Amino acid sequence: MSAKPEIGAWYRLRDGESFEVVAIDDDDGTIELQAFDGTVEEMDIEDWETQRASGDIQNAQAPEDWSGSVDVDEEDEAPSPNSGYEGDSRMAGGLEGLDLFDEPEIFR
Repeated sequence: MSAKPEIGAWYRLRDGESFEVVAIDDDDGTIELQAFDGTVEEMDIEDWETQRASGDIQNAQAPEDWSGSVDVDEEDEAPSPNSGYEGDSRMAGGLEGLDLFDEPEIFR
């Protein structure tokens, strides 16, 4: 088991909490960790090495459900009925019959 963290790899603490390594700053000697719920924390590289050696930090699989770190409600995913968006169509509704070359009445 490698003591060095890998960016993008998932790990689990002994208590079961999973997190991803999102950044390593060798100059500062820190590692940024993002928990499944989106919380970002920082850890010293020395602390990481100690906890890996003792087995407190273990390798883990990435979660199958990524919605924990992304706050997306079902209502945010579906277009609203009045949005003019239907399926994969990119055309806005309500513009049929608009003549783009028609001079506005205020200029006549």
